[in-house]
Amino acid sequence: MSFRTLWNSAFSGLSGRLLLLTAAFVMVSEVLIFLPSVARDRQAFLEDRIDAARLAVFALEATPDNMVSQQLANELLADVGAHGIVVHKPDATLMIDAEMPPVPDATFDLRDAGMFTLMRDALMTMVRSDNRILRVLDVSSKEPGDVVELLLDERPLRLEMWNFAGRLFGVSLVISLITAALVFLSLRWLLVTPMRQLTLGMIKFREDPQDASRVIEPPKRRDEVGQAQRELAVMQETVRQALSQKERLAALGTAVTKINHDLRGILATMRLLSDGIAASAVPEVRRVAPSLVAAIDRAVALCSGTLDYTREGAPRLTRSRFALAGLVEELADLPAVTETGLRLENQVSPRLIAAGDRDQLFRVMQNLVQNAAEAGAHRVAVNAADLNGSLVIEVADDGPGLPPKARENLFRPFAGSARPGGTGLGLAIAREVMRAHGGEIALDESTGSGTIFRLNLPRG
Repeated sequence: MSFRTLWNSAFSGLSGRLLLLTAAFVMVSEVLIFLPSVARDRQAFLEDRIDAARLAVFALEATPDNMVSQQLANELLADVGAHGIVVHKPDATLMIDAEMPPVPDATFDLRDAGMFTLMRDALMTMVRSDNRILRVLDVSSKEPGDVVELLLDERPLRLEMWNFAGRLFGVSLVISLITAALVFLSLRWLLVTPMRQLTLGMIKFREDPQDASRVIEPPKRRDEVGQAQRELAVMQETVRQALSQKERLAALGTAVTKINHDLRGILATMRLLSDGIAASAVPEVRRVAPSLVAAIDRAVALCSGTLDYTREGAPRLTRSRFALAGLVEELADLPAVTETGLRLENQVSPRLIAAGDRDQLFRVMQNLVQNAAEAGAHRVAVNAADLNGSLVIEVADDGPGLPPKARENLFRPFAGSARPGGTGLGLAIAREVMRAHGGEIALDESTGSGTIFRLNLPRG
């Protein structure tokens, strides 16, 4: 197996990426403190030389004339690592020099140096390659009143700084790896492993959604991951039950369609026979014939409506722009209006233009008017307005209102009928038509003094 394959297998997942990112972020944090740390190391190196230089000058103070031999001076300078030392006391100046002290190339006064100055000087020291002679001044930590001045080579300072940088990098690398490993293990335990189990559960459920054993077990965790797992378990169980119900309904629908097809043939035969019964010479037979014919017609209508609903599916739209008032005016010619004496009030402005399938929208309005007539309403008013880019249509009647059962199951086929023997398909089909237009139909109000339906139709 190649290195690239091993790399992809190890770090292509979420766990590997978390490990790399954590290590990288820790290293970035260490880089941000690198310059201040190196500057502080440089300052500490120079301060140590200042303190060593002050101690070396004590040898001068022990002599009567504040003088030492050149050999002793060279030894003292070698111990300090300097070419010359000068101590400025309040009442005297003491000096230890080499035989031929070099001329300084740069002067650094540590007494007033700020952090940014120290970082700048440290960076300049590290990037140079030559050996400058540095003149350094600072206050002695042992004698606060004494100012110590010394000459020293820059190369030992640079070597110390690079050694310190190497140690700092090594420590940072170890810290980053340990931190990354701890974060990696924590996140793998808290997040990655549960998410992987969640993903595997979804894949397993997708292979056979109707198998109850593939629904994940809700965990006992109380955090966000546990909540996500519990919600997934609820969703899987809901989907499983819905698919099972859909399968049963599909089988039932196929059986009902076959039964309806045969039943319509039987009812058609009965309808022909009922016409003969209506012409019978026996008065008792003629008296029950209209009820029999009406019952057969209702049965035929129920079968036809059921077949149409299961066969049609979502309506196909032929969109156009038309005057809504003209469509409402045509509702006055419906048998539900002319035969019952229902008063239809067209309150729609003649200038209001609707966009959609005119025949399908007429079907929706026809259903609402017919339902109002069958409920016993004497007046139906249709109004419309353009609100926020949508055409809002209100169909209001003065009927007795919808019963509670009908309101609970409104728009549900075979369950939302407000009259005995009804299928409830009319409103279900009306909702399909409105949603196919991108709109909606809803019950706005239903009381003992009337019912109002609200239709929202997007403007084309």
